[in-house]
Amino acid sequence: MSAPRRPKLAPGQRADVGLILEGTYPYVSGGVSSWVHQIIRGLPELTFSLLFIGGDSSQYEKMRYELPPNVVHLEEHYLVEAARRQQPKAIAGDARFLRQSEQLHDELRARAPLDRGALGAIIERLESDPRATQDDFLHSETAWGAIRERYLAYCPDLSFLEYFWTVRSTHAPLFMLARAAKVFPPARAYHSISTGFAGFLGMLLAERTGRPLVLTEHGIYSKERKIELLQADWLKDDRVSGGAAPDEVSYIRSAWIRFFEGLGRLTYHAASPIIALYDGNRLRQIADGAAEERTRVIPNGIDLARFAPLRDRRDAKVPRVLGLLGRVVPIKDIKTFIRTMRVVCSAMPDAEGWLIGPEDEDKSYARECHDLVANLGLEGKVKFLGFQKPEDVLPKLGLMMLTSISEAQPLVLLEGFASGVPCVSSDVGCCRDLVHGAAPEDRAVGVAGRVVSIANPDATARAAIELLSDEAAWRAAQQAGIERVERFYTLAQMIDNYRGVYGEAVSR
Repeated sequence: MSAPRRPKLAPGQRADVGLILEGTYPYVSGGVSSWVHQIIRGLPELTFSLLFIGGDSSQYEKMRYELPPNVVHLEEHYLVEAARRQQPKAIAGDARFLRQSEQLHDELRARAPLDRGALGAIIERLESDPRATQDDFLHSETAWGAIRERYLAYCPDLSFLEYFWTVRSTHAPLFMLARAAKVFPPARAYHSISTGFAGFLGMLLAERTGRPLVLTEHGIYSKERKIELLQADWLKDDRVSGGAAPDEVSYIRSAWIRFFEGLGRLTYHAASPIIALYDGNRLRQIADGAAEERTRVIPNGIDLARFAPLRDRRDAKVPRVLGLLGRVVPIKDIKTFIRTMRVVCSAMPDAEGWLIGPEDEDKSYARECHDLVANLGLEGKVKFLGFQKPEDVLPKLGLMMLTSISEAQPLVLLEGFASGVPCVSSDVGCCRDLVHGAAPEDRAVGVAGRVVSIANPDATARAAIELLSDEAAWRAAQQAGIERVERFYTLAQMIDNYRGVYGEAVSR
């Protein structure tokens, strides 16, 4: 078996579009990665360079996609290595640079308009010598004094070590990204597929080269990080030290949340256009600091030529198989799906629940899910199938299940509709619009499944049982899903939209 293609541009060469990808393509399957692959393949007239940002390199050892020929460059950068490479040294520090940094932090904290002068000076300093700037920020006596002053001003009851290492942990990756911006080959336009670290790097690249930055958010990155941080057990809760009341978010969690919100504002400040998948997320972007005139909506699209033929491979009888296609991670709320299956199997003993997706992203959560299946006596009923090609499983499903606590516009629902599979979905993102229709013309198509409240196994089970017990209702939902996708969510429509976005960007 030949090694995967790992293209590299020669010095002086450039791509049309530089894609900046955090934790997705080409090392993670499904979801956003599938979308990226569609965009690249759908625009063969453009060349793409890829910059992948991951956590730890050990998590991303295998490419999950064969790179199309118009991908002309791929490089990877890993955030964990930013901390490993630090070598402390005694230096006095640049007081002016620290004052500018503090000013930017204060503006982000207060959600005030960003001062172009301070931000520009920081970017210029990062671009000129990222490693020296990192040493100044993380190791100098001036920085130590600034950190101490802010600690005393904002959280003197908290352990100073907790505060100090939070500052170090949040900022160290930014200097690594500044070094990445200096070596990434130039492109005619850049496209970040999230805010966060990818968005920050996109801002640096746009500032360094003077080329446009396009931003597409599938979910709202800062919102999803907030959900994860509120649930994270690796963060020490500082309530015991007086840092927060029992019903408040602890200071350290709040600091991480503000950090990612700040990266979002910096990305919005640099990007145009700022694209959301549906209007609800566009309004959230505006509320979080995006300029309204730069925002627009481009919905996902489905390759009908790939999924429509799967309808002919379905059995005449509706299978009592409930499938959840997604990563086994907390944000997908796999445990609610498992608890749903306990109720479904009590009413329908021949029903099965299939979990179709990788388990290696959060191995401790995956173990908890396996344990829950065993504790509920669902062995043989709830099956962990790992990653599967959609074409192999979609014709065998009776219902597409989505129990996530946060989504934008899930591709799996649209792929299920195109394949003839109705859904039961939690009420997140624009899932209600996908099931019921977003506008009068769309709503006239009919209802393509059921929408239930978040983290509600009983309601989810009742909706699934209702559809699987009433073939006429199931057939009506199936037909509504097929018609909705074919009219409003085609790949051709999406590709044409992005052809226009890139055409405008590269010609600026």
